[in-house]
Amino acid sequence: MFERLGHIWKIKDLRRDVLFVIGMLVIFRLLAHIPIPGVDVIALRRFFQSNQILGLVNVFSGGTLQNFSVIMLGVGPYITASIIFQLLGMVIPSLDALSKEGEQGQQKINQYTRYATVPLAILQGYGTIMLLRASARGVITDLSVMRLVTSMITITAGCMFLMWIGELISERKIGNGISLIIFAGIISGLPGRLQQTLLTYDSSQLLNMILFVGVAIFTIIGVVFITEGQRNIPVSYARHIHGGKSYGGTQSHLPLRVNMAGVIPIIFAISLILFPSMIAQFFAHASAPWLRNAAASTISLFNNQIFYAVVYFFLVVVFTYFYAAIVFQPQKIAENLQKQGGFIPGIRPGHLTAEYLTYIMNRILLAGSLFLGAIAVLPLTLRQFAGSTSLAIGGTSLLIVVAVVIEIVQQVEARVSMHDYEIY
Repeated sequence: MFERLGHIWKIKDLRRDVLFVIGMLVIFRLLAHIPIPGVDVIALRRFFQSNQILGLVNVFSGGTLQNFSVIMLGVGPYITASIIFQLLGMVIPSLDALSKEGEQGQQKINQYTRYATVPLAILQGYGTIMLLRASARGVITDLSVMRLVTSMITITAGCMFLMWIGELISERKIGNGISLIIFAGIISGLPGRLQQTLLTYDSSQLLNMILFVGVAIFTIIGVVFITEGQRNIPVSYARHIHGGKSYGGTQSHLPLRVNMAGVIPIIFAISLILFPSMIAQFFAHASAPWLRNAAASTISLFNNQIFYAVVYFFLVVVFTYFYAAIVFQPQKIAENLQKQGGFIPGIRPGHLTAEYLTYIMNRILLAGSLFLGAIAVLPLTLRQFAGSTSLAIGGTSLLIVVAVVIEIVQQVEARVSMHDYEIY
């Protein structure tokens, strides 16, 4: 392993990109500890420890929300904007046509996503401040109009800066920038949670610790298995004779991954499942009785672990299919194969090839999405027996951490292989 790392370090371009990514993540963690004035950070941390829903939000923000830092929103608004435009692309023909224009069309959609992130960050920042003011008494000590406006501008600027850092990281081809930021946030909180667990440990928690270790090992194995799993579709290329010479006639394969969406379905599912509870807590102390009762019912519903697990499982499965439908385009693959003289043995080129690829992909995704959803809700199921919140948070965190690590390793190995190929 050390020899492999040394080989990576000797490649100048790769070494420069790795150092750049590390530097950007260091800046992210430094900003995470710069709080906005007018907040009692100690009282805020106690509040997050007692609130399971907001505690889970804080985990994926990397502790930025708990510190009420200038980047307290993390990359949440950008993820929400991405989900909105991907959904709109399925119902608005002009956006769908734009997504099919290749790199230029994708750049325009990305630009629209950035524009949409600004109002979403303003709304989410205002909602978060009002939520904490209403739910956690004494946390926000000063909320004048000028302080509120200043805080919202600062929070929005922090979110946009973090989005920019994520895009810069993605350009370096060492993992997805947004996923890496979430990954860094989760990893940064592990030492503190481990220390807290060790300080409060007693013999009665031995079963919980065994369950947590078992879930962690099972999750890691499962995510690696699903992420690396693929089905190879055989492809044959027709033989051409030109000028007395024979060309083509080779055999190849088309790899179809079991989970080509990676960690995106988990991030999307968590973003959506936490949204109703956060909005409901904002209206928990409303003056209107019907609104207050509706908010209390929503909070109680999502605190029900069975309901939470079912919705979480369903969203993971749906988003796996949804993202695969965006990334995997069987009609275009069939057209490219036909232009190159390739065909799947026993399947006619063109429309029938596209239908066959769709059929195979749906079967693969069914197994992959169900397995990924099962891993996602397994810690929540075990929590019913162990009664420990850390199991639920730890399992979801492991899903993201393992998937991001696999993605980084694959991209780095691809660049190392390309470098070695260019040398020889």
